[in-house]
Amino acid sequence: MKAIESLKAANREEERLIGELDPHRLPRHIAVIMDGNGRWAQRRHLPRIAGHRAGVAAAREIIETCARMKKINALTLYAFSVENWRRPKTEVDFLMRLLREYLRKELPVIHKNNIRLLVIGRPDQIPDAVSKDIDRAMRTTAENTGMKLVVALNYGARAELVDAFNRILEHIRHNGASQEPVDEQTISENLYTAGLPDPDLLIRTSGEMRVSNFLLWQIAYAEIYVTETLWPDFNRARLFEALIDFQKRERRYGGLSAAPAEEDVPQAVEAGAQGRARH
Repeated sequence: MKAIESLKAANREEERLIGELDPHRLPRHIAVIMDGNGRWAQRRHLPRIAGHRAGVAAAREIIETCARMKKINALTLYAFSVENWRRPKTEVDFLMRLLREYLRKELPVIHKNNIRLLVIGRPDQIPDAVSKDIDRAMRTTAENTGMKLVVALNYGARAELVDAFNRILEHIRHNGASQEPVDEQTISENLYTAGLPDPDLLIRTSGEMRVSNFLLWQIAYAEIYVTETLWPDFNRARLFEALIDFQKRERRYGGLSAAPAEEDVPQAVEAGAQGRARH
């Protein structure tokens, strides 16, 4: 029960939800598409940057909560996609400043809580000042053994696959033609997420029914949870609801569910026959 006892309920709703959680069936890796900052601000007649600031506060709460649950090994947050450069320059510049601000303020807390920070994506377009802050944060937390906080920055799943295939081809060219075929393990080992377990649970906020070019290879068997809640409003209680929903699902990985008990089979056959007779 340690994974759950480490959480202190802030209200009765949280207390009820924590009581429903099974500490032995927590996902090892949670991936989150943090969507809805702009709509959150628009509904309050605020500038979009207010939504992004509120989104950072939500991220802080979710990161801390997941880290406290101990058995969650990795949390991956979709922070900035390769397509997001199409947004107005003022918004992009603000997002980069906000990331630097977050790293400066939260790095001591992240380090103290034994969290290891990793950043995945293409680094070439990231401003130098941001890259330096990221490198410093990753070096500082490199020896930490707790939850891995993975920030997808200038990330796109198709770009990741292209980069993985090019790394494989470069290895073949450098070492001579290989007689071994490329398999799934080879591809996985060349992805940005090499060494991490695939996500068990993908959470998408704001109700959009798409995966937005996020971890396309890795989420092949992930359970997908979509909520209408906008990201700035996605608090601990909403996270607990997602985890409870995950724990109710039967993960078969393409196989069949457990066979019915032998004594139940004749009853099932008889019920089916009766159903056909009625038609």
